[in-house]
Amino acid sequence: MTEFAGKVALVTGGSMGIGRAVVDRLADGGASVVFCGADAGAAFDGGRVTGVVADVRRAGDMRDLADLAVTRYGGLDIVVTCAGVQRYGTVEDTPEEVWDEVLDINLKGVYLACRAAVPHLRARGGGSIVLMSSVQAFASQARVAAYTASKAALNGLTRAMALDHAADGIRVNVVCPGSVDTPMLRWAADLWRGPLSQEEQVARWGAAHPLGRVARAEEVAELVAFLAGPRSSFITGAEHRVDGGLLARNPAALPE
Repeated sequence: MTEFAGKVALVTGGSMGIGRAVVDRLADGGASVVFCGADAGAAFDGGRVTGVVADVRRAGDMRDLADLAVTRYGGLDIVVTCAGVQRYGTVEDTPEEVWDEVLDINLKGVYLACRAAVPHLRARGGGSIVLMSSVQAFASQARVAAYTASKAALNGLTRAMALDHAADGIRVNVVCPGSVDTPMLRWAADLWRGPLSQEEQVARWGAAHPLGRVARAEEVAELVAFLAGPRSSFITGAEHRVDGGLLARNPAALPE
């Protein structure tokens, strides 16, 4: 596959889950990729793929990440922001430091990554930015106040950036997955499974989707690849659900 030949991509949260699948998909398509992760396992040097440890909450780390893409591979064409955390709580019982953690990683981290990247995209004559949100930007679970707030804000930020940078040739879109089989989902399954096994809890969440299962990270990465490439050249400022039909279902179902 050569759809991204000569292109350079930056991916935050690229060491695991959806981010890792995005890194692999873009690299398989011919892109050179720089990604970051929060732990030591993110450090990687594989020729056309470079991973570093970085904190998306730090402006200097995001500047360094964007500069690394430019100095190592010659420029920057694609940005995908996948770094994120899930925490549980209402506005009443979520500690302030947890609220700040979620908003700093899920929202501020995107702002900082994009702020660092936009000048480099502009210098290449444009490019594509893809933000990773969630179906919870549209319909929330209970007790995820900070997470839902952060994801809804990303959808609004997408529209703002799409308008602000259209004249630069920079397209901005947001992907909103349903449940995806990632380490984050497995962590949540262990937290809420009760007497069930982890696999049983994941399957229970999957059954809520009309397609009857949770998504694979690679399925989300395919949508990201479409939005990152030339096939989506007239798409910007848009929300794209990849949710197995989850939000198409009215919970007030007719009896069998």
